[in-house]
Amino acid sequence: MDTILGDFYRTEQITRTTDTSYRAAIRLNADHAIFRGHFPGNPVTPGVCMMQIIKDLCEAILNKPLFLLRSSNVKFMALINPLEHPLLTLDLELVYEDETHIKVKNVSCFEDTVALKLTNVYKIEHE
Repeated sequence: MDTILGDFYRTEQITRTTDTSYRAAIRLNADHAIFRGHFPGNPVTPGVCMMQIIKDLCEAILNKPLFLLRSSNVKFMALINPLEHPLLTLDLELVYEDETHIKVKNVSCFEDTVALKLTNVYKIEHE
């Protein structure tokens, strides 16, 4: 599936770790135009981009389009500088609430640092 972020990041690997859990490795593109404005000379990955990456990864795992209904427990815990930490690991737990809704719990890290924790509920869109 294509992403609205274009070449902002590249998925290097997605591995299923349990029946409902996955680990994804992504590499941020520090040369992307978003980082020139956020922030010049000190690039920081925008939180909204991280939320889109999580949605993109879930769509790739499920091979279905998703619509974000709600987010809860969103905790940005560390700044992600793509020059210093281009490789991120995202742990995703996907649990169906019913046939058309899925809850996703995420922990995003670089090295041993937790950068983001959140829980999202998505509606599975009809293709």
